Amino acid sequence: MQHKGENDPAAPPPAHRWNRGAWLFRDTTLHGIEILLDEAFRIPGTRIRFGLDGIIGLVPGLGDVLAGILSLVIPLAAWIRGVPYVTIVRMAVNLGIGVLVGTIPIFGDAFDIAWKANRRNYRLLSRHIGEPRRHTWKDWAFLALIALAIGIIFALPVLFTLWLLAWLIRHYGY
Repeated sequence: MQHKGENDPAAPPPAHRWNRGAWLFRDTTLHGIEILLDEAFRIPGTRIRFGLDGIIGLVPGLGDVLAGILSLVIPLAAWIRGVPYVTIVRMAVNLGIGVLVGTIPIFGDAFDIAWKANRRNYRLLSRHIGEPRRHTWKDWAFLALIALAIGIIFALPVLFTLWLLAWLIRHYGY
């Protein structure tokens, strides 16, 4: 969808730099992702809501990693939109907690449903979007370090699963 004056070089810049973002990073899309991942379904007769994050997380080992990768959209949008570093770190911690605790069978799945990292992160994004800033090389370096930290967090359950499988094969010959 094209906005009025979008291709006109003489037109004033958009009111918010967000208007230049991709459809994936729009407020309505991000809110939809948050709902889909954390609140799309309700257990009948209760107030308990869950989303695809809780369902995907049921797959041992890789389920929580895949759900975590889907959950990266909101922190990435926050970084692109200029949310302060401290908020992005909080988002990464929310996501990391969800992925790490989510790897614990049964308890982790219940924790994911209660923790709702995507809802927490979307609320952080909404609260801090009024603090835009320009990105410099330091911003890119920070993003690379966060991506590395999150990659390590996501790799831990996979490595544990591989170690466990190797141990079972070695000891029981499966």
